[in-house]
Amino acid sequence: MDIIQELEKEQMAKLNKKIPEFKAGDTVKVMYKIVEDKGERLQAYEGVCIARSNNGVNSSFTVRKISFGEGVERVFPLYSPNVASIEVMRKGKVRRSKLYYLRNLFGKKARITEDKDNMPAETEE
Repeated sequence: MDIIQELEKEQMAKLNKKIPEFKAGDTVKVMYKIVEDKGERLQAYEGVCIARSNNGVNSSFTVRKISFGEGVERVFPLYSPNVASIEVMRKGKVRRSKLYYLRNLFGKKARITEDKDNMPAETEE
């Protein structure tokens, strides 16, 4: 392992972030910190993860949602201090790692079937 990879591993361990297991096709809810005049607040961004890039500290993922009939995509850095939490809402059953073809689909065609076998563990209270 070269020096850069070792430094990145140290940084990831130092951040100590709880990142759930998710992939492209999963519906995720990202709680993102928004800085305003009064302070900061958390804003939820829920949509389908259409891409994931695993590059150590530079890892990121793209989430796509439909807002007022218009498709909106946002790229989140995985280890950003502004990403408060990531929650997997449902697992999707897909055969590709990048779902860019969803950009051209709308309505029922853009649905992703749910993977019932690999459901996230429900928390009992």
